[in-house]
Amino acid sequence: MGQEIERKYLVKDDTYKTLSKGILYHQGFLNTDKDRIVRVRIVKNKAWLTIKGNSTGITRQEFEYEIPVEDAEYMISKLCEKPVISKKRYRIQQGSFIWEVDEFLNENEGLVIAEIELDAEDQAFDIPDWIYKEVTGDEKYYNAFLIKHPFNSWK
Repeated sequence: MGQEIERKYLVKDDTYKTLSKGILYHQGFLNTDKDRIVRVRIVKNKAWLTIKGNSTGITRQEFEYEIPVEDAEYMISKLCEKPVISKKRYRIQQGSFIWEVDEFLNENEGLVIAEIELDAEDQAFDIPDWIYKEVTGDEKYYNAFLIKHPFNSWK
């Protein structure tokens, strides 16, 4: 059974852009119930269907399956909730960890979130200088929340 252990942070500057090249991601959500989020994602010429369960601490069940890009394009355009999430993702190696920095576009432009996946909830890691504040567990920073409450509508 798959699982994801992840911590989320806001970033304080754009240093991350000097450390990696951003790759465009498009994703839509078929279901945003916190107990069973179902996401469709396209990155370059590949696509995935991902199902995530509810979080317990910073751990949640995650199942991901590669699907045909044509199927993903149809699901995103015809079946997924709107708006679709578009973002550039920067993958940055720091020691034995990879930080993923998402720079959101369109309705969520201006929001930048860094994530790190861990093997255990209590696993130690170094926080880069360009990290500002931890937002792990704050649902307003989850992609599934952003489709209903885009960043540009926050006050």
